[in-house]
Amino acid sequence: MSSTDAVTFWDDVYAGRPAADGPRPNARLTETVTGLGLPPGEALDLGCGEGGDALWLAGQGWRVTAVDISAVAVERLTALARAHALADRVLAERHDVQESFPSGAFDLVCAHYLHTPFGLDRSTVLRTAAHALRPDGRLLIVDHGSTAPWSWNQDPGLRYPSPLEVAAGIDLNPATWTVERADAPRRVASGPDGSTAEVTDHVLLIRRTG
Repeated sequence: MSSTDAVTFWDDVYAGRPAADGPRPNARLTETVTGLGLPPGEALDLGCGEGGDALWLAGQGWRVTAVDISAVAVERLTALARAHALADRVLAERHDVQESFPSGAFDLVCAHYLHTPFGLDRSTVLRTAAHALRPDGRLLIVDHGSTAPWSWNQDPGLRYPSPLEVAAGIDLNPATWTVERADAPRRVASGPDGSTAEVTDHVLLIRRTG
């Protein structure tokens, strides 16, 4: 399917949801940044969606570049950043990350649930993200490890690669990048309709050491 199809699909997904005044950040982001005591710096949010992660990071003092293939998502985040007096810390840009990638060097790159029904060479995108890190920067990848009832993909045969399989696919030089975390914790999540379910996350944290 074409890039135009992907844009239309994701625009429709976000347009079909009511705009949230205060979208929640992802739990694995807040626990990672807080738990590691990461000082505020430059962050890149890949697939920013509703904007909860970008707004939370900006509220902690980070300067955030947030990107999404959906113009609807980007426009909503831009408006939310203004409404929360965070416009000076949040730059929202529309990118199809297979075709264009935001410029700059970052202390944190996060990619939460960067899944799509369209063709995406995730390993190449995530490798590019790793190379955009400054020394001692972190790449946080959080993937679905199970199918939530509200997921757009309800294929019963769907297999979720483990964090170490994702790391192997990115194929980074261990002399420069170190895997700091690779696990599959469970949590109770809330869907767009307010329903809840226990889900598994696949969490991969990689640090650039040189």
